[in-house]
Amino acid sequence: MRLLESVAAHEHGAPAKQLARETGLALPTAYHLLRTLVFEGYLRRDKGLFFLGEAADRLGSSGARQKRRSTVVDALAHWRDTIGVPVYYAVYRDGEIEVMCVSDTPGNPAVEEWADFRETGHAHAIGQCLLSQLDEECRRDHLDRHPVQAVTPYTVRDSHTLLRRLDRMRRMELVVERQEYALGTVCAAVPITIGSTAATLAISLPSHQADRLLEAAQQLQTEVGRLLGSLAISISI
Repeated sequence: MRLLESVAAHEHGAPAKQLARETGLALPTAYHLLRTLVFEGYLRRDKGLFFLGEAADRLGSSGARQKRRSTVVDALAHWRDTIGVPVYYAVYRDGEIEVMCVSDTPGNPAVEEWADFRETGHAHAIGQCLLSQLDEECRRDHLDRHPVQAVTPYTVRDSHTLLRRLDRMRRMELVVERQEYALGTVCAAVPITIGSTAATLAISLPSHQADRLLEAAQQLQTEVGRLLGSLAISISI
């Protein structure tokens, strides 16, 4: 590991003797370890100099993804505790709705996914929020693959009505749904754009607390606006 760290510190490569000196290893030991690391792909050798290899790059990428995921998990837990509601993070990727992370507590449990979130995007705030960020062609493509269907008595009845609703939404507008996905539950979703990817942070509440929904959602918007600049909310977690 000290050899890897030493090589990483030299953007333009370093010879074995220098690496042995920097790591305090005997030269024969350093040569043996360097050959092994090259064989395993963690280093590569070019004209007597050692550089990080593809395996080390993959290791670094995995660590970065874990760090980003930890950042997202911590942020959701912070918002969950600050606002006192379950918090969801979702993206629209490769033509599908993906709920990437959920943060809840026994006292404030998340909505049970009793109907596949991917197939019922028309019915919940997360899906409607993500669809509202797409262009018309992508929306129609999604609804062709996942047709509108009644999930509860409050669900939007057909794709034409849903598309009209989405068209009326202002870009990056807060989305609210009341018992459209699950009876006894109301939800709100805050749109986020990560590069060219549609994403959202959402909350849910039992319907008897519906009077809290807008205030809680606006609080989430404020929290997101305050912290988003310093958070690497990654689409790759």
